[in-house]
Amino acid sequence: MGNEEFSGLREAIAEIDREMIDLTARRVELAARLGELKRVQGLPIRDYAHEKEVVGRARRMAAEAGLSEDLAERMMLELIRSSLVIQEQGQVEAESAGTGRNALVIGGLGLMGGWFVRFLESQGFDVEVADPRVDETGVRDWRDASGTFDLYVIAAPLAATQRILDEMTEAPPPGLVFDIGSLKTPLRSSLDGLVRAGGHVTSVHPMFGADTDLLSGRHVVLVDVGVPEATAEAGGLFASTMASLVEMDLDSHDRLIAYILGLSHALNIAFLTALAESGEAAGRLADLSSTTFDRQLAVASQVAGENPHLYFEIQSLNEYGGESLSALSEAVERLRHLVESEDGTGFAELMERGASYLRETKQR
Repeated sequence: MGNEEFSGLREAIAEIDREMIDLTARRVELAARLGELKRVQGLPIRDYAHEKEVVGRARRMAAEAGLSEDLAERMMLELIRSSLVIQEQGQVEAESAGTGRNALVIGGLGLMGGWFVRFLESQGFDVEVADPRVDETGVRDWRDASGTFDLYVIAAPLAATQRILDEMTEAPPPGLVFDIGSLKTPLRSSLDGLVRAGGHVTSVHPMFGADTDLLSGRHVVLVDVGVPEATAEAGGLFASTMASLVEMDLDSHDRLIAYILGLSHALNIAFLTALAESGEAAGRLADLSSTTFDRQLAVASQVAGENPHLYFEIQSLNEYGGESLSALSEAVERLRHLVESEDGTGFAELMERGASYLRETKQR
């Protein structure tokens, strides 16, 4: 193949890429218009039956063209997701629930604090940030913020959140107050104190990261601490999104979080620790990696990139955290015993018990 033919093929591919981008942009534009019609007609943003139809059509078209059906499905799912992002953002902006209202995000320069700043601004809130990391022209202490606010979001580490709640107890703000901490039991006394002082307070746990741009399939936990009106108002902030709202009491939250966050974090930290102390070079492991190893390593790598101090708080400050760590330790010891005793039957039963648990979970 000559250089001219080689270059020509590359240019042809680049032209197709440009056409694909142009078509994608057109698709996004049409999806935005469709979202407007859905709002006018009062229809839900997400239609799972239609999504299934779209994916099925793409797979059939791919098969007819001699392409991978799985590739077509992955492409279509990503296009659907991009359309949903546009439509959800459009609905949030159209609702304008925050128009004429103001909000103070304490810790607004942090990852999740920044997410709430953007989210509230998209609803029309006039948002101010209080954060110790701002420069000398900004507000570092929330008590120095000008005036009062309709909404106070506390997006700070647990120790700082506890201190801020205690400060608010001395003179409860007039607006809605909620924290977004990953744990609630360490805040119990401070939340109770603000309730007794007359604060309009609740507690929220967004079960997603700061890079989330689509709330469909995501959960927002609402923990009522004795002011149901405040909990309802906090839930209302997500009414125009596709997020699933889950209400539970403070102790149930932390007991479940011990497994949802505590166990999963511990498992991945243990996985990386075992690799780091194995004496095997990472390059050698990568040369022989498997699908399962690669997937586990990808998840563990995300955990390793997070704030270790926050993750230590999640492990050490949860009143129920020891339960999940003990369960993990016992499971590993049971696995070790089955392998060392060459108990293949017991090993198979252990795996089947896990598979059965997953099947039962999916059926709920």
